[in-house]
Amino acid sequence: MSWSDWSLIFFVASWAISLGMIPVVVMRKEHPTTCLAWLMIVFFVPWLGLGLYLLLGEDRLVRKRLRWREASGHQFDRLVGEDAAGAGLVDSCVAESISGIAGDSQKKVLARLGCAAGGLPLTEGNSLELMTETGDVIDRLVADIDAAAEHVHLLFYIYEVDDVGRRVSDALLRARQRNVECRVLVDDVGSWSFSGAMAAELRAAGVEVAACLPVGLMRRRLARIDLRNHRKLAVIDGRVAWTGSQNIVEDSYGHRSAGRWCDIMARITGPAVRDFQLTFLEDWCAESHKAVDVSRYVSDVPHTGRVTLQVVPSGPDRPTEDFQGLIIEAINAAKRRITITSPYFIPDDALLCALRLAAARGVQVDVIIPRRSDHSLVDAASAFYIGYLLKCGVRFLRFTSGLLHAKTLTVDDSFGLFGSANFDVRSFHLNFEINVSLFDEHAVRELRWVQDSYREQSEEVSLADWNRRPRWKKFVTNVTKLLSPLL
Repeated sequence: MSWSDWSLIFFVASWAISLGMIPVVVMRKEHPTTCLAWLMIVFFVPWLGLGLYLLLGEDRLVRKRLRWREASGHQFDRLVGEDAAGAGLVDSCVAESISGIAGDSQKKVLARLGCAAGGLPLTEGNSLELMTETGDVIDRLVADIDAAAEHVHLLFYIYEVDDVGRRVSDALLRARQRNVECRVLVDDVGSWSFSGAMAAELRAAGVEVAACLPVGLMRRRLARIDLRNHRKLAVIDGRVAWTGSQNIVEDSYGHRSAGRWCDIMARITGPAVRDFQLTFLEDWCAESHKAVDVSRYVSDVPHTGRVTLQVVPSGPDRPTEDFQGLIIEAINAAKRRITITSPYFIPDDALLCALRLAAARGVQVDVIIPRRSDHSLVDAASAFYIGYLLKCGVRFLRFTSGLLHAKTLTVDDSFGLFGSANFDVRSFHLNFEINVSLFDEHAVRELRWVQDSYREQSEEVSLADWNRRPRWKKFVTNVTKLLSPLL
């Protein structure tokens, strides 16, 4: 065949891909902006667009997980139901008698939204300690593992083979020598280096290790690789839980030009630990395909403090619009100030509108982001939303002391949220995340103190300086914004 024949075949095949992808994308993508973004790619670069869609556009892994939940998730639903009945909770998972929300209709709305998103009730009587230094967190986590008498459950997006990973693994090996049950669940993409020699060493010692959402060549079967388990969670003996934004990794991880990672983690005791345990076990059973007597690890936990909070797991196997609705409702309820910290900031239209309206009604809205993140494409897309919201009166501050990786929200003194979810489309609709809603004013003020420490290490972005950016940067920003529904 001649070159012209091949060119014709390529031309016809390209148009066949572009036209053939229209019904596929339109029928399988719920959000119009996501549909348009995919159609733009397959029309401009059909072959690349087809390949990207096969890798990133389908959700077979989620459908498989949903089938598993339908088949065996009843044991989790039953345990949550018993917990609700035992605590005297109404169907909405909110008890009128719970301290921290009594007499506050707005907090009850937020608690109901949290329950709708994650399926877990509000709990009172918890203790919460916030920590922001990586070394301190690892020291305390290792100490808790060393004190474990029954079991240790770890779930992390990144478990790196470095000094921090080595310390945690050594603690697990010591626990196994005491016949403590140990389970480690890691994301297959985020923890790819761990899945080699370090995982083999732990398995040889009797630690159960499993990978979330595997993407190996023999296992992928064209399942999308960007659906990740982004959770950070540890449960020790069903009495202590750790959660937040920090992974099992040194704070110098990744792009060194962005600086050290600055995270927030919480050590939690009290009744809420039961919900963290349920979240871990549901993920473990879904990903390891091993039968576990869940009721053996889930028991009532006594009160240890006065903090009222709610565990909110989210992901594409749950109603993601309810998790986003929780954040938007909290922003809409603000009367004085809103502070957000996030390493990646790509809001969708609903969040963008909520922030704009909050600023318009006189609420001080501060968004603290890193001066530079570890994803240049995300930074470029984020720049469009920064410019738009600056014009609306939202203040942006750039953290200059490293890569601010803490994901937090405070609204006045009444509500706080922290955990693994960023303020972007990926965390709202794609990743499996876990967050904590705070309804205790003292705990909210403590979270805001952490945010204030970030603010002190940040420089405010002025609209005048933003408008003086070079034209080429503005062009890149306006091009990459088209991809924001996919980022």
